[in-house]
Amino acid sequence: MSAVEDKIAELGLKLPEVVPPLAAYQPAVRSGAYVFTSGQLPMVDGSLPATGKVGAEVSPEQAKELAATCALNALAAVKSVTGDLDKIVRVVKVVGFVASAPDFTGQPGVVNGASELLGEILGDKGVHARSAVGVAVLPIDAPVEVEIQVEIAE
Repeated sequence: MSAVEDKIAELGLKLPEVVPPLAAYQPAVRSGAYVFTSGQLPMVDGSLPATGKVGAEVSPEQAKELAATCALNALAAVKSVTGDLDKIVRVVKVVGFVASAPDFTGQPGVVNGASELLGEILGDKGVHARSAVGVAVLPIDAPVEVEIQVEIAE
């Protein structure tokens, strides 16, 4: 196992299998020294642990945990392309989409779930630029979706 996967295990987590695509795309692609993931839903063992809008059916705290699950799924997608998470030089960008109730404005706090987990796992390599965007609806009524871009060692 890699040092990154050791850290994941140390946190009591397990790198999941890559979530199969829901449409015509790849979970991750490499271009030069970068890997770009598709948007990752908070799938656990093939299903969503919660559905609905954040600020209505899903609490911000639960959504933050779901965003962390998305980040873990994104790391699995990166590994599917690189074969080894220790090749990560740094996380460059995180984009989080939050299916939001009309009056919910706490998207940054939700996406912190992904950012904080990446920091816990990767340390300084997990520090990144980020966008947190509120949207009306996400695929299969997911509350949150996260994509990441990482630089990898050649």
